[in-house]
Amino acid sequence: MQATMNPGYTLWQLILYMLRLGSLGFGGPVALVGYMQRDLVEQRRWISAADYKEGLALAQLAPGPLAAQLAIYLGYVHYRILGATLAGLAFVLPSFFMVVALGWAYVGFGGLPWMQAVFYGVGAAVIAIIALSAKKLTQKSVGKDKLLWAIYLLLAGVTVITESEIAWLFIAAGVLVWFLRAPPKWLSKAGLNAVGLSQLPAASGLLASLDLSLLTQIGIFFAKAGAFVFGSGLAIVPFLYGGVVTEHHWLTDKQFVDAVAVAMITPGPVVITVGFIGYLVAGLPGASVAALATFLPCYLFTIIPAPYFKKYGKIPAVLAFVDGITAAAIGAITGSVIVIARRSIVDWPTAAIALIAAVLLWRYKKLPEPLLIAAAALAGLVLYPHH
Repeated sequence: MQATMNPGYTLWQLILYMLRLGSLGFGGPVALVGYMQRDLVEQRRWISAADYKEGLALAQLAPGPLAAQLAIYLGYVHYRILGATLAGLAFVLPSFFMVVALGWAYVGFGGLPWMQAVFYGVGAAVIAIIALSAKKLTQKSVGKDKLLWAIYLLLAGVTVITESEIAWLFIAAGVLVWFLRAPPKWLSKAGLNAVGLSQLPAASGLLASLDLSLLTQIGIFFAKAGAFVFGSGLAIVPFLYGGVVTEHHWLTDKQFVDAVAVAMITPGPVVITVGFIGYLVAGLPGASVAALATFLPCYLFTIIPAPYFKKYGKIPAVLAFVDGITAAAIGAITGSVIVIARRSIVDWPTAAIALIAAVLLWRYKKLPEPLLIAAAALAGLVLYPHH
């Protein structure tokens, strides 16, 4: 117990670390989670491997952006609620300010041609980055497990066909694996719960039909997005597309793809693209409401269960549920790679950029992603078809 009482670092050191990671951490959730393990567990030994694993499992189990949740949990380990709150803010704020600044430039200069040219290149390279991280995730989490593969393929297919994310399918996948792997005693009485689950989509549809102010609508929509998106921040993309473009018509297709590209060219959590989207819809208030609403559920989902998770996280039923949800989430991410690729790879040059990026990433495992993104941006500037 001694270690818990006197951590080998101050809260201030952790906050500075999270600020730096939030300002310089490129490469999406998978990469960010990896940096935290390398820096905090292996090199600095601030966090024990066991605490890190628990945090990662909880972050995967709870919906919301993975890397941000892990940052919140690691803050919680030694400094409880205060540590969790400050670590989370330090991790998210740098990229929030960057996307708001980009949103301001984008609106102010009407999506400048150079900006479009940069996104033209970056959007294509991003496909390669997401595709490889989806592949890594698949190997690590789905492995050779036939049941998980079935869930994975089903969700990949559904995501490609519907171009959106069906939140209750994630929960259903978790429950399915749990019932098959670690059947609970009360299974015979389970008929009632299924009825309850099937009513969820109907209830959220009812809310959507009420005529609310724009900021309230933004708040409700992004809170839903934050509460239903599992695993990687990229998983939120198809979900956002369904709401922002198809349902509410807040943005055009092109603006939405640009928003995803902004998330990619800025460091920190990918989910922060919600700040950019919020800015385009309703200026600074919109950006702030969207970001707050997205991160609040993930913050609560981390600090409320944290103490219990330390106690009960190893139970077979919980592990099976986590496996099911993780397989579903990674399936959806893989599907969304195809969805986003259809929008970003529009001609030969973009196809070439995506392919070259994939080959480089494959060949040079240590290749820093910011470098690749910068090269893709330059390629975009050179190759962009000037109309």
